[in-house]
Amino acid sequence: MQKFLTRFTRFVFSLALTTALIAGGVEAAKTVNVGVCQLVEHPALDAANKGFVDGLAKAGFKTGVNLVIDQQNAQADQSNLANIAHRFISKKVDLICAIATPAAQTMANATDEIPIVGTAITDYVTAKLAKSNEQPGSNVTGTTDMNPVEAQLDMLIKFVPDIKVIGTIYSSSEVNSQLQIEILKTAAAKRGLQVKEATVSTVNDIQQAARSLIGKVQGIYVPTDNVVASSVPTLLSITDEENLPVVAGEGSLVEAGCLGSVGIDYYQLGLQTGLMAADILSGKSQPATMAIQGQKNCAAIVNMKALKNLGLKLPNEFKNAKKVG
Repeated sequence: MQKFLTRFTRFVFSLALTTALIAGGVEAAKTVNVGVCQLVEHPALDAANKGFVDGLAKAGFKTGVNLVIDQQNAQADQSNLANIAHRFISKKVDLICAIATPAAQTMANATDEIPIVGTAITDYVTAKLAKSNEQPGSNVTGTTDMNPVEAQLDMLIKFVPDIKVIGTIYSSSEVNSQLQIEILKTAAAKRGLQVKEATVSTVNDIQQAARSLIGKVQGIYVPTDNVVASSVPTLLSITDEENLPVVAGEGSLVEAGCLGSVGIDYYQLGLQTGLMAADILSGKSQPATMAIQGQKNCAAIVNMKALKNLGLKLPNEFKNAKKVG
């Protein structure tokens, strides 16, 4: 009898252990659903998107294993953004990644329950996405692409030492762009320089905006602006004819033909965002108390083909810059 009870006890213990292991395996294999909303297709946002997915994978959330990603691109259309938000809410996704400010604003207006991580967003507070960078206080957190505008202005001055008037082109509807241009104007005033602005609403306005600056400026600065980033070839087709150097707010625009930048690496920014999302999905953090993160190190990049075509020399300060073109 004692022998039977011992065997029965072992069986019960073994069954309980097996059940626990199975339960643990099911929990470990639980699939999470993530919706990604990208405002528009261009190199910087594409890089941030890829980085986000890789960041999730680095943290153990991999597509085909325990992660399903619903990738959506709004093609810069507000009605598309609204439809995407409704889609994600209907599907009850576990988390939303919003790439660019308008995307994040639409997602945040649509839901205050689903966690949202943003990337390629310059200022969360100005965009009314967070109460503060340290304590967002809502369901939205993420990474900022606030770039070193003063360093970019100084780069343009190094390339064109006798510059007196700087031209800039940006979208009048993007709060991020407006913020960067205010920083530019303040920095330019400190250096005794003038800034001449040309604003656009769509990519169709780029050509006219660029032509309005011809003969009035000695160089052009473009911020991290989604409309401008989507139409760099159009911009450069005019500035190159006039031998006007263009310094940009981020590196992918330099790879597209602009002269140079001291800027954000959007892939790394997306990677950082993916790691933040992973902490939220695993229950380690909550958006309301998760501080907005920025990229600490910004690197110089120069397009050598543009440098040659413009007849400029590479300043000593940028001898060690990343070279493309």
